[in-house]
Amino acid sequence: MRTKLTMYETIKGIDDDDHQWREKKDIESALQISRSSFPPDKERLVSLDVFRGLTVALMILVDDAGGILPAINHSPWDGLTLADFVMPFFLFIVGVSLAFAYKNLSCRLAATRKASMRSLKLLLLGLFLQGGFIHGLNNLTYGIDVDKIRFMGILQRIAIAYLVAALCEMWLKGSHNVSSELSMIRKYRFHWMVAFVFTTIYLSLLYGLYVPDWEYQISSEDQGSSTFLNLKVKCGVRGHTGPGCNAVGMIDRMFLGIQHLYRKPVYARTKCKFSKQLAITSRRSFLVSSAF
Repeated sequence: MRTKLTMYETIKGIDDDDHQWREKKDIESALQISRSSFPPDKERLVSLDVFRGLTVALMILVDDAGGILPAINHSPWDGLTLADFVMPFFLFIVGVSLAFAYKNLSCRLAATRKASMRSLKLLLLGLFLQGGFIHGLNNLTYGIDVDKIRFMGILQRIAIAYLVAALCEMWLKGSHNVSSELSMIRKYRFHWMVAFVFTTIYLSLLYGLYVPDWEYQISSEDQGSSTFLNLKVKCGVRGHTGPGCNAVGMIDRMFLGIQHLYRKPVYARTKCKFSKQLAITSRRSFLVSSAF
């Protein structure tokens, strides 16, 4: 009886080990099936994340310390400072991210709708943050100032650039693999064509359009009463790249309206001999016209 019981216990132990081994293999097989049924985790580009964090830190630095250290603040017009790198860095990050986000697309239409909605959200966020919804804290007047809302801020420009680059990446990219420098150029040949067309249009308008004389208005407080001065900018040139007489500013004033542009443009806050003489001449003409 003891011998039979011992043999039974031995056989039972072997069967239990075999059953546990089979259960383990079944669990491993199930895990392998479940892993293969789900898409693999997206690997993040660590260098891009680090670069994004450094760019945000740089933005905070120039925003907070730019008034104390003019050397790192934005250049008024000509030149390049530390603050001028922030927006190009963000655009570079957007471009690199697009290359990874739209590398393998299952449905271009769905990706287009997603990119359009993301661009629209960024555009609305830019209008809310930089559009001038709050009139000012000094006079305690709040609300939507539609007459002076700023249409094109930093986030709005990034939203437009993101949408254009995303559409090019989704619809114009070649389908063949990249094996050499020539195949890289061939795969992105339509991207190069779009960049060439945009650059040609921009340079043609910048150096080809004639910029006539134009006026803008500033407010001045004199002995408790506020007056408005009409300042006339003498241009009459073609291909000028200065702050007051370039074709880009003329197009912005023509289509967007000067009241919907940046409140403190460089031509209004640059201190130079020409600006002072222009202001004195305009002030004299204002006084003469007000006397009559």
